[in-house]
Amino acid sequence: MQRFFVKPYQIEEEKHRITVTGSDVNHMKNVLRMHTGEEVWISDGEGKEYHCVIEAFEENQVFLHILYVQDGNYELPNRIYLFQGLPKGDKMELIIQKAVELGAYAVIPVETKRCVVKLDAKKADKKVARWQQISESAAKQSKRMLVPEVMPVMHFREALAFAKELDIILIPYELAKGMKETKEMFRSIAPGQSVGIFIGPEGGFDETEVKEAVEAGAKPVTLGKRILRTETAGMAVLSVLMFWLEEE
Repeated sequence: MQRFFVKPYQIEEEKHRITVTGSDVNHMKNVLRMHTGEEVWISDGEGKEYHCVIEAFEENQVFLHILYVQDGNYELPNRIYLFQGLPKGDKMELIIQKAVELGAYAVIPVETKRCVVKLDAKKADKKVARWQQISESAAKQSKRMLVPEVMPVMHFREALAFAKELDIILIPYELAKGMKETKEMFRSIAPGQSVGIFIGPEGGFDETEVKEAVEAGAKPVTLGKRILRTETAGMAVLSVLMFWLEEE
């Protein structure tokens, strides 16, 4: 069954009606070729999901009748922020898609010293808009109750300043040692704590960046004896966290 996201103001529970607007109208009508009487799931992005039936199509909106409402239970108990060093090519699209599937709350593209990609403000805005679309598509596919935000591109120090507000900051680093300590760190994360994960671009982090991160409170962790690509490292950490934090 297809899933769509709406804003709370589009939901009229007392009238048992939801109004879909924007790009989803065209997607429902012309891409999916949906029809009246077909059932869909709607998420309000705040923890509720609505089982609905399509009531009517109009040019710029679709009317849904609410069959029943339930509290969704598909989100992790922790807000996980992926701080991803800008990779080359289209790798960021894959990273965002998989991060959303694995439960990330937000993705922050980060410009670091070893980033090959350099985006001016105009290009960065276009990229972020495209990445946000990928996040929404992945959220629909994976039954997320919210669409993770892809935040504007930050420089490394800006990202560190943002991350200081989080409960835990992890920075996988190829020179870090101690798998036992890393496992204990993962296990120590309690439900409800916010977690930041810093992933370097191709070539990893500069040593001065790791030092700055540690001074800001980040904990260096190892992901094993093998060197992982930038598009793999974040997924490895998110997979481990999902395993430890997932509630029944």
